[in-house]
This record gives sequence, structure tokens and C-alpha cells, in this order.
Amino acid sequence: MIEIKGKNALITGSSRGVGQQVAQGLANLGCNIIVHGRTLERCIQTLQKLEKFNVNVYCVFGELSDESQVDDLIEQVKNIKISVDILYNNAAIMSPYRQDFWSHSFDDWMSSFKVNVYAMYKLSAAFIPPMIENGFGRVVNLTSGIKEEPELAPYGASKCAVNKLTDDIAIKLDKTNVRINILDPGWLRTDLGGSNADHAVEEVLPGALAPILIENDGPNGHFFSAIDHNLNIEDFKN
Repeated sequence: MIEIKGKNALITGSSRGVGQQVAQGLANLGCNIIVHGRTLERCIQTLQKLEKFNVNVYCVFGELSDESQVDDLIEQVKNIKISVDILYNNAAIMSPYRQDFWSHSFDDWMSSFKVNVYAMYKLSAAFIPPMIENGFGRVVNLTSGIKEEPELAPYGASKCAVNKLTDDIAIKLDKTNVRINILDPGWLRTDLGGSNADHAVEEVLPGALAPILIENDGPNGHFFSAIDHNLNIEDFKN
């Protein structure tokens, strides 16, 4: 397992939920954090939670369903003038639950793929090439264990697309020190997962950090499970 103290991590959707937990987990290991939310105001709670860690913290914002805002978000990050060593593509939206699963609208499909797939692709395109040049990078794309629920078809299909795209990109990174993998956070009690989920959001740690801490020749294009992963985070704390 590698040392990430002093590395810089951009975590999308880190204003709450899983992203907020990941931000705290990485900060606890000495990683500088770029917090992202839809608006600056949404980031405040996470920024406050990170104050206790001896790391540099930045904030960027933008709506990931809007291509112009994704472009602006990328410029905000570049204007910080630091390398992005870790890209954690956490942000996602869930399409409305349609009991009549033949009634998913065009907007249901388009919004799911804009946020869950295209924004992830766009951010990867912006930050993976510099990672290759710098000789280090970790990219984590959040997937989902959802299955047999056509009532949420746009969401489920978008996560399958995430898996496929991750696999394809991984092939291009095999001979580099950049690793890209997918992580299933599990069914968590978040705004997206709902109040009846099996696990508290805090249980996503430490397993959600496992794809970050792999060696440069470690898993690439692999599946990680946050809940099931056995990781002793005490070995990596400051």
C-alpha cells in the first residue's frame, strides 16, 4: 500500500454523503482535498469538517448535467495550480422510480447519462493525461450493485456504462503509473440510497479508500467493494 500524504484529490459530489466521507478519509491520511458541490454554499459543511485536518483544502463548484459548467469546473481546478493526483468520480444522480418501467422519459435517460457518465468521462479526459505525464494517478469511478430493477433503468444502465468505460480506459493505462478502478459503495443510508438502506454512510470507510492505496502496478480496471473490503486504515494514518 502506498503513501498519499501530500497528494491532491478532487472528489466530485463531496458536499455530502459518500463523497464527504471519502474527503475526510483521504484528509485523515494527509491528502489535500478539492471539494466539489453544485454550489459553493453546498460545500460549506464539508469544508468545516475538514478544518481539523492538517491539509490544504480547496472548493470548486458546478452542475455536472451542464457541459458548460463542467468545463468551468475543470478551469476552476486548473486555476488552483496544483496537480490532480487522485480523481474520485463520486457524483451521481438517480432517475425517478417508475412503477411503469416503460415510461422513463427522455429527460430521465439524458440526465442520468450526462451526470453519471459524460461528466465522469470529461473530468477523466482533463486530468488523466497530466497524471500520466507526472508519473502517478489514481482514478475511482463509483458504480452500483443495482440489478433487476427496470423501474430505475436509466440509473442502472448509466452505471453499466461507467463499468464499460472504466474497463476500456484501463487498457490504455496498463503501462503507466495511473490506475483506474470502479468501486461499489454498497447500499448506504444517503439521499440517494434512502433511509431503508443496509448500512450507515460512515461504513463506506475505510473500504472506499482501497482503490487509492494500491501500488503503481496494482489492480487496473478492477471492481472494489467498500463494504466487503478488508483494509486496516490504522496502518496509513498520520
